[in-house]
Amino acid sequence: MKYLLVLAVLLVAFYVWRGNRRDSLRTPPAAPASRRPGAPEAMVRCAQCGTHLPATDAVTGRRGSYCSTAHRDLIEG
Repeated sequence: MKYLLVLAVLLVAFYVWRGNRRDSLRTPPAAPASRRPGAPEAMVRCAQCGTHLPATDAVTGRRGSYCSTAHRDLIEG
């Protein structure tokens, strides 16, 4: 009787091990394609506070580039 119990425990352990192994061998779902970095973008410095930011995000004024319209209005009036 004890051999039958040992055999049952070994079979259960084998099926658990096999199930976990099968899960680990499956290919993981494909990750979404990440955005590829483009060409480097020109950086400018805010004439008021000195913060560096991309030129496309900068607010341009008569005396230079600014990080916001508030800073442009402060300098240029």
